[in-house]
Amino acid sequence: MKFLKKNWKGFTLCLAIAVPSWLLGKVFPLIGGAIIAILAGMVVTLFFRDKGEFESGIKFTSKKILQWAVILLGFGLNLNVIFETGKQSLPIIVCTIGTSLIIAYVLHKAMHIPGKISTLIGVGSSICGGSAIAATAPVIQADDEEVAQSISVIFFFNVLAAILFPILGNLIGFDTTSGEAFGIFAGTAVNDTSSVTATAATWDSMWKLGHATLDKAVTVKLTRTLAIIPITLVLALIQTKKANVDQKQKVSFRKIFPFFILYFVAASIITTVAVDLGVDSSVFYPVKELSKFFIVLAMAAVGLNTNIVKLIKTGGKPIFMGACCWIGITGVSLLMQWTMHIL
Repeated sequence: MKFLKKNWKGFTLCLAIAVPSWLLGKVFPLIGGAIIAILAGMVVTLFFRDKGEFESGIKFTSKKILQWAVILLGFGLNLNVIFETGKQSLPIIVCTIGTSLIIAYVLHKAMHIPGKISTLIGVGSSICGGSAIAATAPVIQADDEEVAQSISVIFFFNVLAAILFPILGNLIGFDTTSGEAFGIFAGTAVNDTSSVTATAATWDSMWKLGHATLDKAVTVKLTRTLAIIPITLVLALIQTKKANVDQKQKVSFRKIFPFFILYFVAASIITTVAVDLGVDSSVFYPVKELSKFFIVLAMAAVGLNTNIVKLIKTGGKPIFMGACCWIGITGVSLLMQWTMHIL
């Protein structure tokens, strides 16, 4: 009861923002409910400076609900299907992820961009956009403004990719009789799942390929999603080491370890075993949808805790970093496909 009394007001406010944002995200999938929720939260907080009794519930939603969203995301992953596709796309995925993280690190050092924002942009660009940021933020203890800024950068380049990549694919000369090559490109070079699907669906529509490109792109994208696991574990180790140095005393890895990632893996295993036993994968669809809604709900809380004026003033360098990561990933994906004779 004490927990409910402490958190219900802030949670209800986040819910009031999240529900219409979720519905609008269905109408405008290229923008997505998460971005709408962040923007709505930013606007509401301009007229709601003193959060008082709402603050605890907002914080709970932005932190814990975000972790639950990542756990539920695991129910969308059939490891058998992903590993099969991974045999073909894994070299490209590894190279694009490595490229993005290296670019983010170099620019972090060269331009003195804050470390947590650099990490979130690097991980978000290379793995799976908002979901990767959602998984990484609690591990590196990023605050809500850093999360909002990173997701805003990722969103901007998601939109550009969805608009420009089908045109680019046509100019480069991707195979238009099969969706395989462009599907791998969309799955490895576009950040967020919503924009991957938009980009691939556009290619299918352009060349009347049914949903061949979309199926390939989404499966490759889910393979990339698995990279959340090693990335977050490595970051947890780095965070532990840094804490030990900063505090001049031993900090328990167990206290920092992102246990929600283990639950994410367990959810993926449950899905895989169930599908192997004959359970239709559509059974997990409601859980996957709940995961997406939880991300929207958490982003509403993030928006409520974000100073939009400060976000605009400090946005130049992160946008430049996002552009460099995006261009680097795109170039490496194309180069690897050409080298592997896929393109």
